[in-house]
Amino acid sequence: MESLIPRHVAIIMDGNGRWARKRQLPRIAGHRAGVENVRDIVRYSAESGIEALTLFAFSSENWRRPPTEVRLLFELFLLVLEQEVERLDEAGVRLRVIGDRTPFSRKLRAAIAQAEERTRDNGNLNLVIAANYGGRWDITEAARDLAACAARGEIRPEEITAEMLGERLALADLPEPDLFIRSGGEQRISNYLLWQLAYSELYFTECLWPDFGIDEFERALRSYGGRQRRFGMTGEQVAGELDGVLASEAD
Repeated sequence: MESLIPRHVAIIMDGNGRWARKRQLPRIAGHRAGVENVRDIVRYSAESGIEALTLFAFSSENWRRPPTEVRLLFELFLLVLEQEVERLDEAGVRLRVIGDRTPFSRKLRAAIAQAEERTRDNGNLNLVIAANYGGRWDITEAARDLAACAARGEIRPEEITAEMLGERLALADLPEPDLFIRSGGEQRISNYLLWQLAYSELYFTECLWPDFGIDEFERALRSYGGRQRRFGMTGEQVAGELDGVLASEAD
């Protein structure tokens, strides 16, 4: 089973609104159903040995949605934070929120800070919620920091490397996602973790997020486990490296 388990899984939880529409329910009902599914996926991830799970909850482009839906989404986010933090803490899950918090209400910002502080020493699973997040925003913030360092004379522009920029991104302290999953049938990454997904395995499914249960998650993990990750090398090189590792373990 170990070969099926990625260290870091990133998910776009798409299809909540369509799930609700199929049932002639308001869109927020789909989002509530999606939250119920998140509980199962988080629990399964923690029990399976996954180190990090990053969920795209609200993109920087989602502000274009109807104002009522946006308001209800953030009310739901606050409610879930208040209800789930104790359960996450007891399960040893560390909660983090990445993205621009500036537009959030003072109450929501405080709830995020409290949840992060309460769970910061937990080591069973890193649960990252991307809220008001965009990959371009993430890279821009890192570039601004490097530009400020250069302006202060701490580095010269020609000294800037990809590693230096990567160290300033939102998930710099976590392994890059091994597996990216998107539910709901769309086949794009929608400005999500643009830098970090460079070598991730991509998995798309028609399944709408509220229906994306443990069976669907395991199907995605099996797909990941059957792939050969090359990182620019040939298949023969990867096989040779694996043979070397196995030989050293045998010794």
